[in-house]
Amino acid sequence: MKPAPFAYARPESLEDAIGLLHEHGEDARVLAGGQSLMATLNMRLSAPALLVDIGRVAGLAGIEVTGDGLRIGAMTRHADVEASELVSANAPLIASAMPHIAHPAVRNRGTFGGSIAFADPAAELPACAVALGARMAIAGKGGSRTVDADAFFLGLYETALGPDEILTAVEVPGIGAGWRSGFLEFARRQGDYAMIGLAAHVEVKGGRFGSGRLVFFGVGERPVLAVQSAALLQGESWSDALGARIAEALKEELDPFEDLNADAAMRRHLAGVLVKRVLGPLAAAG
Repeated sequence: MKPAPFAYARPESLEDAIGLLHEHGEDARVLAGGQSLMATLNMRLSAPALLVDIGRVAGLAGIEVTGDGLRIGAMTRHADVEASELVSANAPLIASAMPHIAHPAVRNRGTFGGSIAFADPAAELPACAVALGARMAIAGKGGSRTVDADAFFLGLYETALGPDEILTAVEVPGIGAGWRSGFLEFARRQGDYAMIGLAAHVEVKGGRFGSGRLVFFGVGERPVLAVQSAALLQGESWSDALGARIAEALKEELDPFEDLNADAAMRRHLAGVLVKRVLGPLAAAG
């Protein structure tokens, strides 16, 4: 199929891009890398009257260490994030997730912020953002603001972005001593969307767990923070028995959807498998 007719604009400043979005409202869509949007256009799942291409807007790409952690510009290509030593050193969870995102050809064009803003519930980066407690830097007609990842993802392909707002960067807090990250997903084939995945960010000291976040993707309309199951880690050292308790708790806490890839029971089972495969090595490393 071919997309429905649309107008196209390529502003060269953030102010002009926001102005176009403000003028056209819900009839406009932002075009970043286009790896997800173009597919929805071709299938006519999306039919905006105007595409606002932000590829020439200066200052939206790049990776830098800040006083509070790491800042990744929204227009930074996946391939650049994947290859970044700054990301590996300051956000190892994101570094672990990058090779799982689609295929090299997609990562060469797709953007970090595009994946976050598209908010596919089976995508890796939204779950990583929630696990790390990242903040979303947003610019709009009303000025700039920052939204915590927990409040940014609202539902299926739905975020806190207003119709005249653009995600400009993702700010990842610095990682404290003793905090460790793990990432794993199950997919039918390498590069496919995950049937289920886990982004974990936990505190480990002296072989015992402290605070932590277990965020699952591919199980709901947005990244799912398993609060009750993560609470079972507090003060515990890793054991098969602990893994079994968390796996049982996840069966109650998660309410996964069903599709052609897996039913709810299978996703609940795989959640327990992911926890055991991710948390065991993290405990050993602590």
